Amino acid sequence: MSNGNQTRPGRRAAIVAGLRTPFLKAGGAFRDLSAVDLGALLVNELVARSGVDPSEFDSVVFGQVVPSPLVSLIAREVVLRTALPRSVQAHTVSRACATSIQAATDAADQIALGHSDCAVAGGAESLSDAPIFASRHLAQALVSASRGKTLADKVKAFAHLGARDLQPVPPALKEPTTGLTMGESAEKMAQVNGVAREAQDAFAYQSHRRAADAWASGKFDDEVMHVPVPPGYERVAARDDVVRDDATPAALAALKPVFDKRHGTITAGNASPLTDGAAALILVSEEKARALGLSPLGYLRAYAYAALDPRDQLLMGPAFAAPVALDRAGLSLPDMDLVDMHEAFAAQVLSNLQAFASRKFAEERLGRPRPLGEVDPARLNVNGGSIALGHPFAATGARMITQTLRELKRRGGAHALLTVCAAGALGAAVVLDAAEA
Repeated sequence: MSNGNQTRPGRRAAIVAGLRTPFLKAGGAFRDLSAVDLGALLVNELVARSGVDPSEFDSVVFGQVVPSPLVSLIAREVVLRTALPRSVQAHTVSRACATSIQAATDAADQIALGHSDCAVAGGAESLSDAPIFASRHLAQALVSASRGKTLADKVKAFAHLGARDLQPVPPALKEPTTGLTMGESAEKMAQVNGVAREAQDAFAYQSHRRAADAWASGKFDDEVMHVPVPPGYERVAARDDVVRDDATPAALAALKPVFDKRHGTITAGNASPLTDGAAALILVSEEKARALGLSPLGYLRAYAYAALDPRDQLLMGPAFAAPVALDRAGLSLPDMDLVDMHEAFAAQVLSNLQAFASRKFAEERLGRPRPLGEVDPARLNVNGGSIALGHPFAATGARMITQTLRELKRRGGAHALLTVCAAGALGAAVVLDAAEA
């Protein structure tokens, strides 16, 4: 992980528009839509709403975490299924839960270098369309059978298979290096950091309450599109279906632990759910924004990525990435008018906040003389987060950027810090600037 203490060089990347679909529980109303379908619907609507002529776009950076069974290059497929010219080059990215942060910083870097003037960056996820794999022995038998010249040859290819070989193999949910699921790793963090069940439930309740209030006040109306739901298209998905307007501390406290049923603290109520959805941004050079008469939502000022040993605390990446991003921005935590931290689990957020404020963590883990500091709860995840809104892996980062910049404008703030933890013990942090008044 490299350090830096200057703002990013090159041209400034302006974020001029952002949009997302509603985020819906996997297996629900979006079950007949693939990630590519969701991404294409979203990008078409985003471009149309922006007023930017499709001919102005020169690149698309788009991501997906759990691959679709039949599509490997989602970014290019999004171009081919939208009103964008087919000459628009595209590349696909994946950085687990930080995927659309990666898409946005890739686009911003290309703008800074002068290689791009107008880009779409985002991501889509359909956990309803997750691939189911064949076992290695079955896959080898299928290949052998396809090469067989006679029926006997084809049948012979399957002769040595047992019942176990015929079982479908779902996508891996465990870290290959530790054998633990993300939830099990979050349980470990809660125990190591002394994060009590009551604190986790209180944080989750706050997330639902703030998200419900944001919807009720109309804050999300212009940043969430309506999606006609197949196959009949008679129903329209208009808002997130994870948010619980009726969430109560008592109801959250009554839920059973999921990952450690005897001693655990993590439940379905204080963790983000499996979700389908898409989110994207339009980034342009500052010069292009002026030329097209566009009013930026804000600017991507600085960013950083970090990694640690997965055998340590898997989801502590934000505590390592945030100091570097702030250094690169030439700012400090007290300068941030808003902080938005991805809520994979309440335990993970509370553990990272604890590390932000810990002098011991700063000195021993970061080699820094002082901690970042404490985050003001009134500035943290003010319109709810992934626990309440849902978490389509590849879409969350773009959702956070749009949501934060719009709130920054409402509050007349200047700067915001975003952080995301990700599988593989990765972390991402972004510093945003508000648009000048």
